[in-house]
Formats: sequence, C-alpha cells, structure tokens
Amino acid sequence: MANKPKYKSIIIDDEPIAIRVIQEHLEKFENIECIKGFTKAIDAIEILNKEKIDLLFLDINMPGISGVEFLKSLTNPPKVIFTTAYRNFAVDAFELNALDYLVKPISFERFLKSINKFLSNTKTENNISKEEQVKKDFIVLKSDKKNYKIRFTDILYIESLDNYIKVHTNDLSIVCYERLTGIEKELPTSKFIRIHRSYIINLTKVDVFTSSYVEINDRRFAIGRNYKDQALKRLF
Repeated sequence: MANKPKYKSIIIDDEPIAIRVIQEHLEKFENIECIKGFTKAIDAIEILNKEKIDLLFLDINMPGISGVEFLKSLTNPPKVIFTTAYRNFAVDAFELNALDYLVKPISFERFLKSINKFLSNTKTENNISKEEQVKKDFIVLKSDKKNYKIRFTDILYIESLDNYIKVHTNDLSIVCYERLTGIEKELPTSKFIRIHRSYIINLTKVDVFTSSYVEINDRRFAIGRNYKDQALKRLF
C-alpha cells in the first residue's frame, strides 16, 4: 500500500488552551503533522517563509494583529481554517478564500469535517497540478513589466531573496516578486527539489554532489539539514 502524503500544519491562537485542543485533534490524523503552535502571529512568519506549510489554523480575534489582517499580509498563504469564538467574522473569512470557519469550542466531529474538506481540496489541486505539469514544459515569470517564458529544462537553480526570487538559466537571471515556497508549487517535482531554505535546484543540472553540497556549473550549494534526507534520496 502506498504511503499517505504527509502534510504540515501550524496553529496561531493567543489562547494556549485553544492551541492544545487543536493539537489533540490533529494527533488522530497520521498524515497531518502539527509543526508548532504560536500565541503571537508575528512569531509564525519565519516558519511560513522557511518551510512549506500546507495548513494553517488561524484565530481571528487576537491582540496586535487580527487573523484576517495577518492572512492578508501573506504573499503565498497555505490553506487556512479560521478558528474563533465569534460567528460574525465568517463573511470576512470566506472572502479571503478560507477553507473553513470553526467556532469554539471546537468538537472533534466538526473538526473532522474541516480536515476532510482540506484533504479533498488538496487532492483535487494536486491532481490538477500533475496534469498541468504533463502538458506544460515552461513557466511564465514576470520581471520589469515583462513576461518571460522559461522552459523548465533551461532552469539551473532558483534562489530566495527574501520577498523575491532569482531564477538562473545559462543565458540569463531573472528577479521576480515571489517567494520560494510559491514558485516551488509551480515546478514539476520530477525535475526540481528544494535542498535548502534558500535554494531549489534542477536535478538534471547537477554535476557533482556529496552528502553536504551539490555543484551546478562550478557553483556549490549547501544541502540544508532539514532537506538532506529527501535530497539524497533524489540525487542517487
């Protein structure tokens, strides 16, 4: 039997008890891992930028910045399930394409419906993405008010520049307003892999590799600790 895909989730809620309830619910699902719970939204920004988070449980009514405002600030947000003690935020939540809206206290039965919705939605998107990858052999990148059509086979590697990325080919380098986690979703997984929080490489362009780095066109890229196991499996 094939292994189920593993999804990563985080929780943002200013009430530690609410975080604990969601964590306990999530423990019943083998294919959804809770990476961490945060009582302050601002503390979650680093992990959202560094890792591919698939699902975010987000409280709406929080001090400092509301869940709605926080979600609007994200360039490439994961799937979001809002959690709140108030029903009157539902319209705002769904206008932001939230997957679901859970009112506290959250029963496991209601929580299960949200998770099933997430799994169903993600499966459909993955199937569509795979079909598109088969049909398309290029990506369109916007830079300096121009649209560049770049074939996947021409891309050497992609590096992160905070809120921007730099896509490198043999002939040119293009800087785009995009996060690495966003571009990663548009690349065919058969050819590309993220080896570091700052780099995605084209596997077919690797000239030399060890357990700690890869080389492409005489440039060396470190393999990040959190990406090593998966990277080495794909490189061999």
